[in-house]
Amino acid sequence: MTTLHRRALDEIGDCLDKVSGEDVEAALAEIATAGRIALYGVGREGLAIKGLAMRLFHLGLKAAMVGDMTTPPVGPGDLLIVSAGPGDFSTVSALIGVARAAGARTLVVTAEPEGQAAAKADRVLTVPAQTMARDQSAGATSVLPMGSLYEGALYVLFEILILGLRDRLGVTPAQMRANHTNLE
Repeated sequence: MTTLHRRALDEIGDCLDKVSGEDVEAALAEIATAGRIALYGVGREGLAIKGLAMRLFHLGLKAAMVGDMTTPPVGPGDLLIVSAGPGDFSTVSALIGVARAAGARTLVVTAEPEGQAAAKADRVLTVPAQTMARDQSAGATSVLPMGSLYEGALYVLFEILILGLRDRLGVTPAQMRANHTNLE
């Protein structure tokens, strides 16, 4: 058990070490200046994106998950953030098209920067990790199954983004906590 968890944590750390600081700064700028932020992801990537949406809300930003009944429309000045670890999903591509047609900017988080979703985005944040697109290839080396390395790295990276936004926006931990639900 100890060897497996140490290897998994090392893999996540190695992955995050390879994320471009310039890409992170560009993503932070996009998020910090957005009027409204809509977020979308499928499967376990979607769970990580939901965590990011919640933390953006805790920061006081107007953030909502695509598909929720309370998600507002996007337009100029707004941002759509999507995760497409393996490079593309049909729903992701469709949403990028809708958002761009409405004048919103788009940020794609992916392990495949040459993928179809990234090609359509205004900004790309590359998380160089194994996903299901490559888990059966000769280069697959993660101890974690399928796309778990990407998904785990997303969770940690999104928390790091929140820390950067918190500092950039001047939000205190107490202010974030005040935005946390009391209906648990």
